[in-house]
Amino acid sequence: MDTSDITKDTVQAATTTLSKYTDLAISYSSEYGLKVLAAVFIFILGKWFSRKITRLSKNMMQKANVDQTLVEFAESIIYFVLLIMVILTALSAAGINTTSFLAIFGAASLAVGLALKDSLSNIGAAVIIIVFRPFKVGDTIEAAGAMGKVEDVNLFSTIISPVDNRTIIVPNSAIIRGNITNYSNKPQRRIEHIIGIGYDDDLRLAKETLIQIMLSDARILAEPAPFAAVKELGSSSVNLVCRAWVESDIYWDVYFDMIEKIKLTFDEKGISIPYPQMDVHTKNAN
Repeated sequence: MDTSDITKDTVQAATTTLSKYTDLAISYSSEYGLKVLAAVFIFILGKWFSRKITRLSKNMMQKANVDQTLVEFAESIIYFVLLIMVILTALSAAGINTTSFLAIFGAASLAVGLALKDSLSNIGAAVIIIVFRPFKVGDTIEAAGAMGKVEDVNLFSTIISPVDNRTIIVPNSAIIRGNITNYSNKPQRRIEHIIGIGYDDDLRLAKETLIQIMLSDARILAEPAPFAAVKELGSSSVNLVCRAWVESDIYWDVYFDMIEKIKLTFDEKGISIPYPQMDVHTKNAN
């Protein structure tokens, strides 16, 4: 056989094979290319709609004066559910059998759930916080070793901002496991100071001075009435307790002002505030 005939047959076979694969590629592109494009379009559009619907739901809840903590929590849940629906719809449009996918997803979720049980416990804790409402967004609390204003409660954590403007992210499960002190739950709070005076000072004058200091401050409530009394006879001082009630939002302002005013007024009236001291007596053996 002539070499030119062999080359011609090889080229013809290669051309036939290339044409076959080209037709196959065009066929698959025609069949699945549009599906993939449709899936991508559905995902992008669905994600945009999910954000819009979530934002609309949030605005409606805020207009209805729903608690801000519940609003933030519901916002996360609504967006998550809508996004899952968009993903499933996009996969279905791409020609993927979502029934089998859900079965695989369920099995994978079980495995992931066992591996991330500590993280998932935060979701359960978030539900408890929302249902029983030990605190809400905007409250000042002390929990899990953190103290500050609650900025946000999400599925996994609570965001707390202390007075120095830091950000503390506390897992919800850690908050639920311990004690929670809510400083904003009551409209009024009581200020208490323990003031020591010397044993040689005028006790009645000191008590009267404390009462006058509290009565002269317009921020201190008249009811319950300010109170001052002897708390204990200490080792180096007579300790007086003074108590006054104020509105919760101005607690710290009055708290620090009272300390300063007590010191300045006691200095003016000659009332001493002794520091711990020890008297040592020596005896001459001779």
